[in-house]
Amino acid sequence: MLRDITLGQYYQTESPIHRLDPRVKLVATICFIVSLFLVGGFAGFAVAALFLFLVIKLARVPLRFMLRGMKSIIFILLFAVVFNLFLTPGEVLASFWIIQITREGVRVAAILAIRLLLLIAGSSVMTLTTTPNNLTDGMEKLMKPLGLVRVPVHEVAMMMSIALRFIPILLEETDKIMKAQIARGADFESGNIIKKAKSLVPLLVPLFISAFRRANDLAMAMEARCYRGGDGRTKMKPLIYRRRDGVAYLCLVVYMIAAIWVGRWG
Repeated sequence: MLRDITLGQYYQTESPIHRLDPRVKLVATICFIVSLFLVGGFAGFAVAALFLFLVIKLARVPLRFMLRGMKSIIFILLFAVVFNLFLTPGEVLASFWIIQITREGVRVAAILAIRLLLLIAGSSVMTLTTTPNNLTDGMEKLMKPLGLVRVPVHEVAMMMSIALRFIPILLEETDKIMKAQIARGADFESGNIIKKAKSLVPLLVPLFISAFRRANDLAMAMEARCYRGGDGRTKMKPLIYRRRDGVAYLCLVVYMIAAIWVGRWG
């Protein structure tokens, strides 16, 4: 299950989406997430799903690889859907004892499930098609105006990029520790919630130790390479907008107009 999480991973291939400027992909991801909360109907979500499907096809990321990343949110998805399905008041469709399923609950649960799936998939496309270095450069460029109010833009972008990069590394480390503990007789499945929580202690302690060790190694490596922050640093490959980036921005504007119009008034 832990290996199924694709957020933070980079999928190496040649595609039009991979060649886009990271600023374009960051802006597109933010706009896509915003559009999911602006539209309120299934027609708008259909436009968003079609747009995301076309982007995934252009990115040449296997659909199976994308769907594998959805397995990690099944529990959260089911919890949110069930919570809204049974606790939303409205016109009753079915009832059992004190449990009632309403027409409004079905609609809210369906919208929430679709929105969550599209949100995770859209965010995954950005990390799958953008290297950590490019992601850092793109964040730094977009947040550069914040430097006027003394915000450490470079350091913030660096921390965000490292956090995303370490997600798959820590998940892989967790999987290794869990298998080692199971081989020694640990049981993470049986028992009630309290017992399961206690069984995680042998897993969390070595995981935290490993995370701190990796952080210390990274800090020492950056210091050995004379890293002193973003002041005065230059880029070997500076970010430059190309014609394809302008076309991507134009497609994004067309999508936003179509999604909002169809979702609100279509």
